[in-house]
Amino acid sequence: TEYLAHYNLYLRSLALGQQYSSLGSQPILCGSIPGLVPKQLRFCRNYIEIMPSVAEGVKLGIQECQHQFRGRRWNCTTIKDNLAIFGPVLDKVKEAGISFKPFTRSAFVHAIASAGVAFAVTRSCAEGTSTMCGCDSHHKGPPGEGWKWGGCSEDAEFGVLVSREFADARENRPDARSAMNRHNNEAGRMTILENMHLRCKCHGLSGSCEVKTCWWAQPDFRLLGDYLKDKYDSASEMMVEKHRESRGWVETLRAKYAFFKHPTERDLVYYEGSPNFCEPNPETGSFGTRDRVCNVSSHGIEGCDLLCCGRGHNTRTEKRKEKCHCIFHWCCYVSCQECVRVYDVHTCK
Repeated sequence: TEYLAHYNLYLRSLALGQQYSSLGSQPILCGSIPGLVPKQLRFCRNYIEIMPSVAEGVKLGIQECQHQFRGRRWNCTTIKDNLAIFGPVLDKVKEAGISFKPFTRSAFVHAIASAGVAFAVTRSCAEGTSTMCGCDSHHKGPPGEGWKWGGCSEDAEFGVLVSREFADARENRPDARSAMNRHNNEAGRMTILENMHLRCKCHGLSGSCEVKTCWWAQPDFRLLGDYLKDKYDSASEMMVEKHRESRGWVETLRAKYAFFKHPTERDLVYYEGSPNFCEPNPETGSFGTRDRVCNVSSHGIEGCDLLCCGRGHNTRTEKRKEKCHCIFHWCCYVSCQECVRVYDVHTCK
């Protein structure tokens, strides 16, 4: 369509770089970010206006990773949540705390970080913080019964294309790892497009909803994180195949087990099993689980038996000040007392 053709032209201009762009004269911020490849640097310098949104998206993705893995042996806390590690996250270098191996954890990090960038850029456009983009006016169609179009529909396709251009810039090698990373990056972005929904607001006296206006909106990012976590738990193991093309040897991926359902573009893939992350290991980005808080009453992965890898756990008491005996007063405030409560805290040996 004309709409997509316009964006494809825009993205090609990113790849080539705009030598005379007024934004391209601000190399200091971009040059201070370690680990970016030349294509990402060109993007940053030519379109520095949206780089804060890219950085916010990375932070959003990593924080969601930490939430989703909060009870796992590897809990994503070894990753810094700033733009400086966006390149290393996608390249899985040691100081980013991400495995250099193509593990399932790496698949989730790629997916959630790419989704985070697309999400944050889309939201920034709808909020009017960038002059490069705005509301989506291409996917409205006729209104439904009892409502009309209004507000600012979020242009998720623009956010996805920006994420694709920036995050996938590193993944141009003809090897299996790049193929895996591109696939998982795209799977993360697809979750946004597939979960766009109508959000509506009522107008009228005393909330009568005489008029209802609606617009396209992204889902809550937590919903995307939950969805990708489910995809992580059912990720498809792949095997590497090599074949020769005109440019030389190329590695591709195919499903390891033919009797399982072949992964779609929405599924996460990996081709090497994860270690147990019980002990510190700089090669895998593992800090181990010593001193991690565990749940003594749980038989799940967050329980002391599994999280502590059979080493046992220590118990200490901890005093916490909390609000208690709260009373609602008419009208309208709540008063509370402050209580000191004692908790048992269990940590892995």
